[in-house]
Amino acid sequence: MADRLKEWSQPYLELLYEKRQRPHGEDYLCGLLSDLERKSVEPITERLGQYRRPLQYFIGGSDWNHKPLLDYLNQQVAQELGEPNGILVGDPSAMPKKGKESVGVARQWCGRLGKTENCQVGVFLGYVSNKGHTLVDEELYLPRDWARDKARREKCRVPRGLRFKTAQRLTLEMLQRRRGVLPHRWFVADDEFGRPAWFRRKLDMMGEKYLLEVPSNLLVRDINAPAPPRLAGKRGGARKVPFVRARDWMAALKKQDWKSFHIRDGTKGPVQVWAACVRVQTMHKRRRSKRIEWLVVIRTDEKVPEYRYYFSNAEEDVALEEMVHAASARYWVEDCFERAKGRVGLDHYEVRSWQGWHHHMTLALMALHFLVMEQRRLSELTPVITVQQTAEAIGEIFRNPDINLRALAIKLTNRLRRNEQTRIDHWKKFHRLPPSWIIARSSHVPTYAQ
Repeated sequence: MADRLKEWSQPYLELLYEKRQRPHGEDYLCGLLSDLERKSVEPITERLGQYRRPLQYFIGGSDWNHKPLLDYLNQQVAQELGEPNGILVGDPSAMPKKGKESVGVARQWCGRLGKTENCQVGVFLGYVSNKGHTLVDEELYLPRDWARDKARREKCRVPRGLRFKTAQRLTLEMLQRRRGVLPHRWFVADDEFGRPAWFRRKLDMMGEKYLLEVPSNLLVRDINAPAPPRLAGKRGGARKVPFVRARDWMAALKKQDWKSFHIRDGTKGPVQVWAACVRVQTMHKRRRSKRIEWLVVIRTDEKVPEYRYYFSNAEEDVALEEMVHAASARYWVEDCFERAKGRVGLDHYEVRSWQGWHHHMTLALMALHFLVMEQRRLSELTPVITVQQTAEAIGEIFRNPDINLRALAIKLTNRLRRNEQTRIDHWKKFHRLPPSWIIARSSHVPTYAQ
């Protein structure tokens, strides 16, 4: 693993124009993939037995360009994970911060804490396919007050000429950069992106097929619903179908209007949803839009219903099942954030400058992709091994290069057996056995391949 990391990272590090910077890049990647509790510069240098200033300058002070590394990362993701039916997912993520000096920090909505808090917000682009999922691009959201404050901009080395851009604008720029490299069929995002009609129009003009979550109170008109009869004594043509809130249209659905779909095989049982869709005309700021879109409603649970609403510009003959599966791609990007923050220290940085933030994020995305590639390699022999377990193995190897690899393999195998038995026990509650992710060869694990 250590040798493969060195070989894998070499093409990336060669993009750094100063040769003396390349060992620092390798050291930082090793630190991000280690088992350190806090993966910032100081703990990494302590583990490596180095003085912290050179690595600190490499991340926060030097001006090396991170964009070529991200470009190469996208080429590798396209080559290794790319599929024609891939899905690009836009998603912001907040990193809580205590101070006020870091670039872009302000009181903003922090989804991680579920409230408005002092934090930085990064806007990310993820890629999902049947082969795997990872994060492929990033941008720092700079609040309007920051964009107007020249003193703070100079202190944090924000590039001159950089103007305030919304999360939607930043996402469009990332999508424009990556759409030609990463093969995909859908673009998916949450209601922060689905609410603005102009954003949906921009995607449509770019030729992107989108499925965007929207609030339940947006007004829609069913284009296929029969018009109500004209009132007696009133002149004029037939009355038009009125606009209603999306949730009111959903409330009028009958039981037979819902269709059931199997999303994936989870650890604790099959994940199933119910969905319905209709072609609608949308309204924006009290002005009728001539655009016709799909309204898709997905119900996540039959006993405790939770509803999600989506708009899509897909063609009329698109299958509802395809749209439902595209909507589920956001789950995998949330999994990417959990991996990135829990395993490669995406939010463990201690930098204040614009360059420092992008440097750390770029190297963290590289480390995350390396984990995904290692997990895919290991899964050829051990299909149920996860990225988290792969990260644990790499961390132990980096901490102790002389580790007994056989003992490590036995430790991981026993954990996999335990997890597999737990998975089988959960599925038995549904009076069935789970799909055979592996064919168990041990008497400790029942064989259920048949």
